[in-house]
Amino acid sequence: MNKSVAIFTFFFCTPLAAFADPASECGGSSQVEIGACVADTLTRVDATVELYLGFAMAAAQELDEVTGRKVTAPALTASQDAWAAYRDAHCAYVGATFGGGSGTGIGINSCRIELGRDRARELMRYTQ
Repeated sequence: MNKSVAIFTFFFCTPLAAFADPASECGGSSQVEIGACVADTLTRVDATVELYLGFAMAAAQELDEVTGRKVTAPALTASQDAWAAYRDAHCAYVGATFGGGSGTGIGINSCRIELGRDRARELMRYTQ
């Protein structure tokens, strides 16, 4: 019964915007306009990830100092490197699914935006 309630809640109570991809958020009447908007959004998302990574790194370094262990900051660096490699590989795959069509760049950037937003949220969990 609980699973049914969860499924109902997810599909009928989640705002439609949660299912929108970055290209849909941009609107626009042409691929050029959408592409420019998605590129601008990606720039902002990348800057946000870098900002939150800085906060998380400061917290990691502080923890390493307090505990006398030098493991948290290197682990965060390794995590970020692995995430960046995953993002690049996965979004290249997403781009390949466009079959070389004109929306390939928009698809790749949209993928990078979605994964970047997720990464920023995840990094913020570790800044306290």
